Amino acid sequence: MDNLFTFNEPNVWTALAESDKPVVLYGMGNGADKVLDELEKRNIKAAGVMASDDFCRYQEYRGFTVQKQSDFEKQFDDFVIALCFGSSLPDVTTHIRHVAEHHRLLVPNIPVAGKAIMDDRFIAQYRQKIGQAYSLLADDQSRKVFKGALDFCYTGVLKYLDAIESDKDEVFEKILRLKDERYLDLGAYRGDTVDEFLHYTNGYGSITAVEPNPKNYQKLCKHIADIPNATALHAGIADRVGTMTISKKAGRMPVLGSANGVAIPVTTVDMIDCSPTYIKIDIEGMEQQMLSGAEHTLRTMKPKLNLAAYHRTEDFFLLINRLHDINPDYRIYLRKHPYIPCWDLNIYAV
Repeated sequence: MDNLFTFNEPNVWTALAESDKPVVLYGMGNGADKVLDELEKRNIKAAGVMASDDFCRYQEYRGFTVQKQSDFEKQFDDFVIALCFGSSLPDVTTHIRHVAEHHRLLVPNIPVAGKAIMDDRFIAQYRQKIGQAYSLLADDQSRKVFKGALDFCYTGVLKYLDAIESDKDEVFEKILRLKDERYLDLGAYRGDTVDEFLHYTNGYGSITAVEPNPKNYQKLCKHIADIPNATALHAGIADRVGTMTISKKAGRMPVLGSANGVAIPVTTVDMIDCSPTYIKIDIEGMEQQMLSGAEHTLRTMKPKLNLAAYHRTEDFFLLINRLHDINPDYRIYLRKHPYIPCWDLNIYAV
């Protein structure tokens, strides 16, 4: 267990602070905003912002003129790159790895939701809970993934992701083994995970697809209109029944609780009348609240679970511990599917 907290590289923020080379951010938008804010908190100076050649228009961003990699190569003998965006697209991830072959590339751990940053203080605060979650995992591969995810989030070094990624076929064929399921899809977006479910099963009892964003919900309804025994529900998932605000953007990551959003209904798993035998949960940081609102279902029905564990820095261990507290009969697995950074890190429970 002690090896769990042995890191072969420094914390990513320490590495950036102590670098003797200029720090160049790669990417713009929300991710880069969060990285820049954290760098400023830690008194780490950024030397510039770069974009891939296809996206570089020499536009202004946060006081920097966005430039190409080749521009920085003319300015500096060498520099450190802090990656500030995520992707699962093979051509994009291949390009990121190509960049990393020529310059030191680090990936600061910036959560999708919440504000916790994995550094030495974080490790000290959660050491016992991290160790507890590790001890609850069902197989060696899960423990390998857990350690690799911890190493990556702490150091920001890509090699730790490369060592733990696997495709989803193994999960569906050897762990979930879907049969005649009543499927509850939490965070159904526009229907892509309904399609995934149909791909991995030869038959099913019912599909209940839940999506909070109004625009995505409309597209979801159209997508599943001709699928037998499929129902769409417009709601957010929480630990209570009521209403919450949601961000107005129509992307995959609409944040519940947004200050300047639109009001939507929220409900709990225990209140959805579909008797699920398999639940997929990808609800952008509300996963801990979801578990609290699903205790009766998880204890009495023990549905198979496909649970996103990467939106909050602490999710991949706190969700494991919480699930075990609710129903200790679950066998809990952890898998990391291709994505940079450590997104698409999922808990599977049967």
